[in-house]
Amino acid sequence: MSEMNEYTPELFELIDEDGNKKNFELMDCAEINGEQYYAMVPAVEDEDILNADLDLVILKVIEEDGEEILASIDDDDEFEEVSGFFMNRMEEAFEEYGEDLDDED
Repeated sequence: MSEMNEYTPELFELIDEDGNKKNFELMDCAEINGEQYYAMVPAVEDEDILNADLDLVILKVIEEDGEEILASIDDDDEFEEVSGFFMNRMEEAFEEYGEDLDDED
């Protein structure tokens, strides 16, 4: 039996301010300056991933009414710092992946 890819994405159903529901796939998470952040992309539900909108969405974990929720980052400086952190980590991961592919040749 051939080895199958057993990757199962971690999905979150998020509700925006207008009450619209949309699924997102968790790409990365990190604690930065004592705060927890999640980097996500819209979940692709069909096989047309090459034409899908994969804009990175970065959300912050906050506590509201005793419950942890994901919220947008309103402070521009905070957003720049956190998005830069995630972009650097993703670039490093893609570089490693490319090196791994080169090693297979």
